[in-house]
Amino acid sequence: MSLLRLDSIEAGYRDLVAVHEVSLQVRAGEVVALIGGNGAGKTTTLRAITGLLPVRRGRIELDGERIDGRAPSEVVARGIAHVPEGRQLFPTLSVRENLELGARDRARRADALASVFALFPRLRERERQLAGTLSGGEQQMCAIGRALMACPRLLLLDEPSLGLAPVMVKLIFETLATINTDGTTILLVEQNVARALALAHRAYVLENGRIVLDGPRAALQQSEHVKQAYLGL
Repeated sequence: MSLLRLDSIEAGYRDLVAVHEVSLQVRAGEVVALIGGNGAGKTTTLRAITGLLPVRRGRIELDGERIDGRAPSEVVARGIAHVPEGRQLFPTLSVRENLELGARDRARRADALASVFALFPRLRERERQLAGTLSGGEQQMCAIGRALMACPRLLLLDEPSLGLAPVMVKLIFETLATINTDGTTILLVEQNVARALALAHRAYVLENGRIVLDGPRAALQQSEHVKQAYLGL
């Protein structure tokens, strides 16, 4: 059974419908990529999953239990954590304070913090530094670490490579592979399609709010449409 299932969802902003009848599934242990250009509806899809946007039609299930219509806090409590585009840290709080804000269970906070510091040693070195003074890559580490403080079963990531230098993109994606190997399922929104497909087990292509293609990594890497539209080949 799928850990996450979207069944023909529709969501948007006021009179704008941004996603139309989007259906996808994520099985436990997978990395699934959701790729597409600007304005395709990728961020809207993640926001619908986490309850930040209402679902107008369709349904979203986590472990077979319907979660659309629930408050974001309830979605987090059921095991989903969201790393938003642009990181959205609290710049005047320290790295440690930002991380601790992500902890859902105070009894597990110390263990979760130790795990994040083991994954991102640079954050341990800068734990007292204000988040707003970090480099872009360090801020992304902090944003991912904050989400991991909730000990999620499913991690949603929105454009984790955005604005980062190539060396930092490589590090972030290597760390995401480690997070997945350690047991966390990942749904990844990413415009760096080559990186996304190299990490993912399966992927969906979203264009103009609709899923137009899906399949295992190898199939999409060989797809002429994906090569021409997203890989520049």
